[in-house]
Amino acid sequence: MMLELPDLPLNERLTPADLRLELACALYARGRIGKVTASQLAGVDFFTFQRALSERQVPLYTEQMLASDLQALRELPSP
Repeated sequence: MMLELPDLPLNERLTPADLRLELACALYARGRIGKVTASQLAGVDFFTFQRALSERQVPLYTEQMLASDLQALRELPSP
């Protein structure tokens, strides 16, 4: 996918890599993509992406994620 941005002063301060990372963080924060996909979009490894989320104060694990994990555990068959 190709994304074209207008030539604005903003583009002079941000590299394409910076823009990819910001986009990936924003999409993850809004729940549109997961961490693995976001790190791939950003072009960084998983741990670098997690660090970027932390720097932007984006929660790494939310109440919604916890609720989803607990529901999945409840649905597991009993041993």
